[in-house]
Amino acid sequence: MMTPTATTSVRAELVEALQNPSTGSGRTDMTLLDVKNLTVSFNGKSVVHGINFSIKAGERVALVGESGSGKTVTALSLLRLVMNAELHGTAMFGQTDTVDLISIPEQQLRGIRGQDIAMIFQEPMTALNPLFTVGDQITEVLELKTPLNNTIASVLPALAAIKLIASTGIADPERCAKSYPHQLSGGQRQRAMIAMALACQPKLLLADEPTTALDVSLRLQILELLADLQKQNGMAVLLITHDLNLVRKFADRIIVMENGHIVEQGDVETVFASPLHAYTRKLMDSKPVRDVVESTSATMDSRLRGNDSMKANNLRVGYPTPIPGFKGWFKKGEFVAVKGASFDIPQGQTLGVIGESGSGKSTLALAALGLLAFSGNLQVSGQSWGASKTADKTLRKQVQVVFQDPFSSLSPRMTVGELVGEGLLVHAPELSAEQRQTKVLAALAVVGLAESQFAGLLNRYPHEFSGGQRQRLAIARALIVEPQLLVLDEPTSALDVTIQKQVLQLLQRLQRERGLSYLLITHDVDVIRAMAHHVLVMRQGEIVDSGSVQQIMASSRHEYTALLVNAGI
Repeated sequence: MMTPTATTSVRAELVEALQNPSTGSGRTDMTLLDVKNLTVSFNGKSVVHGINFSIKAGERVALVGESGSGKTVTALSLLRLVMNAELHGTAMFGQTDTVDLISIPEQQLRGIRGQDIAMIFQEPMTALNPLFTVGDQITEVLELKTPLNNTIASVLPALAAIKLIASTGIADPERCAKSYPHQLSGGQRQRAMIAMALACQPKLLLADEPTTALDVSLRLQILELLADLQKQNGMAVLLITHDLNLVRKFADRIIVMENGHIVEQGDVETVFASPLHAYTRKLMDSKPVRDVVESTSATMDSRLRGNDSMKANNLRVGYPTPIPGFKGWFKKGEFVAVKGASFDIPQGQTLGVIGESGSGKSTLALAALGLLAFSGNLQVSGQSWGASKTADKTLRKQVQVVFQDPFSSLSPRMTVGELVGEGLLVHAPELSAEQRQTKVLAALAVVGLAESQFAGLLNRYPHEFSGGQRQRLAIARALIVEPQLLVLDEPTSALDVTIQKQVLQLLQRLQRERGLSYLLITHDVDVIRAMAHHVLVMRQGEIVDSGSVQQIMASSRHEYTALLVNAGI
């Protein structure tokens, strides 16, 4: 049993460690990790082919490439976290007493995981245990890994977690420590993951797409947080990402992977200024390009002028909420998600809606689709939702949606023919099976999918296609009923930069050829620049700024708009 004096000593040591983390000297010339001829195979088939790279102490390195390039497998293999992987080569870790991460016994590697090398996973909602509070999960790391053994858990469990959470900039660390993961926002969950990873002040942090699921402003905040904590602790960071804007702002050096090979590496300024490999140049050139019919063009077809595909006036959407106490027995409270939104979408044009999570963007999209009750006036081609079942059925043909993640929005039990042709069963029941198949094939050809490319295309299932191809299937599914307006809910955020550019080019071409209107929900400023004619900026349910894309991107004086635009540069 610890004496009061010993307890006081441990308490003081812990508080000092949490309040004043080791500041380190930052980047040095000493190599911390040296990977030689690393090969990762599954059942004898290599997915990472003899790669070589090194990371210096205190250095920030970005590992970039498209999905399937081998980035995440490489990082996970350093800690031997890939199931059934066959590893060859060496990964020497340490500055004095080096060890080979590939060949050391599992028990010795277990002592390195979390303590000397920590990892931040891409999706904190799946990485965090839903059955334990965030504070308990951080305390568990301290119990297992800190040199004070179990004294931290027995003396100051709450203080330890709270101090670590506070170091990540969360406004209310006490509440966060007592919360379960589902009770926190995406940004708070990611900060909690960072606090857990930094609990033992690791020498190397592996950050696997730590900002992909976050809003553009939160991305910048998390990146700045990682940079500050990296300087304080003197640790090295390996950032795995496909976001080149983040790489330019964060990394000292960049490593480019393609199909399991490292094709180029060097300092960020040199590689961005003059990339040597064709694949690197392809990634650099994947920024969305604006190719739309401008609203001021004198050559615009007359059918694109004067008609509004959608018009809203004082649109309001609220959700019932419980009232605590006995008053809640008799009535409900209300949370207003969209407060008096007014806008119009001319035919053949795109209205972009940007804002952080919780701003009301998705609620606005659901109201536009007629899936949420609302007050105010919302018209599609001059007709309001809710007039009658027959009228609503006609409107549902006019307004279709493309969701963020096609893998979850397309039924895995339905074939391509069934998925794409499903809308015809509702809106064109008079068609024969042969006529439906003809229309399905035509819709697939429009989005760049043909039977000549994919044998037995109509009988395939979604899992047999890549992410970009699945999104093309989702677009074909929406187009087959010939709508006037597409609601695009983050249509490219789950895609690699090169695939994102291809999908945006497809949407731009369809708009030019068919006069389609788009309600585009996104947090990607580059997508807004490439696609939108007009922009709404939403914050906490209100439209705080609006105007043409040129006004919003170049000369808006609203503080919140400037924050979003600058964070996306």
